Amino acid sequence: MSCYFHYDARLGIETPALEQDWDSYPSDVRVEILFQWEQIRGVIPDRIMKLESVIIRKQNQLDQEDDFITSCRLNSEIADLASIINDLHLWFRINQDLEAKTHH
Repeated sequence: MSCYFHYDARLGIETPALEQDWDSYPSDVRVEILFQWEQIRGVIPDRIMKLESVIIRKQNQLDQEDDFITSCRLNSEIADLASIINDLHLWFRINQDLEAKTHH
């Protein structure tokens, strides 16, 4: 089943890599894909919590930082982490769309 997913290093999870339209997959394959996706999806909240703790640590560093260049770097790193969290939230919600399509 892993041929339907690829690892996204930025997000730290596997994401779907479907080569054809969802409806063109046989129903048993769709069920297997959804099962695997649900397992992957289950780790997303933990991944988000880890990233949020890194953001908090960097924000604490930023509060104490007097060097402008270092402050800019920390701000950029925080923004990058926030972007990853946003993308993870989007991937987490995609499950509802796939389940709705499967039940039709």
